[in-house]
Amino acid sequence: MRVSIVTVVYNNRDLVQDAIDSVAAQDYGDMEHILIDGGSTDGTMNIVKSYRHLKWISEMDDGLYDAMNKGVMMASGDIIGLLNSDDLFKDQYVVSRVVDFFKNSTNVDIVFGNLEYVKRENPKDIVRVWRTGDFYPSFFEDGLVPPHPAVYLKRKVYDKHLFDLDFKLAADYEFMLRIFKDPEFKVGYLDSICVSMRLGGVTNNSLRNIINGNIEIKNAWHKNGFSLPHFFWMKRIIFKLKQFLK
Repeated sequence: MRVSIVTVVYNNRDLVQDAIDSVAAQDYGDMEHILIDGGSTDGTMNIVKSYRHLKWISEMDDGLYDAMNKGVMMASGDIIGLLNSDDLFKDQYVVSRVVDFFKNSTNVDIVFGNLEYVKRENPKDIVRVWRTGDFYPSFFEDGLVPPHPAVYLKRKVYDKHLFDLDFKLAADYEFMLRIFKDPEFKVGYLDSICVSMRLGGVTNNSLRNIINGNIEIKNAWHKNGFSLPHFFWMKRIIFKLKQFLK
């Protein structure tokens, strides 16, 4: 199975090298790493161009999720995953574990694992862990959501679904709600931490973005023909608080 990892970057010269090196360190052999740059002006592309193995483009785009769609459409892999330019794989065996899970599970199309939040200046300092447990029919209704950077999809999922650019902050949530609710696809849970995610992402970097992101989450339910469940917001808060428990 060939694996494509897509990284989207814009003006992240200080951290993008860590992400590239993290992918390159994976022990799985049949991989490609695609980097989509939004027209960086800070020297990011000087770093990217120094890696001869990367597939990349650098051009203006319509935001993060437009760039993700571009990367997915460039991918040649049987399995496609995303790694943010701030983030790192937990260890060098992540992709191998994901591929083994696909191979050993019958007809699984979607595999998701766990994620740890780490301090931006010290990725070895773990702040909280995003671990949902197995997927089940009322997973989203119970306020749960898979950690998007730890979601790996077969090519055919992206052939049917891409990110909806009407959503600027919660397109990843809307995308996951849509694909996990699609009866065509079978979901598997890999109980392993896949990604170390540095704190300070766009969605949570201001109160305004948090509010607007939650409005988009509500809109994601309605746009896909679902009713927002009772006590949904309370359940989401409880789940997030549990992430801080060791």
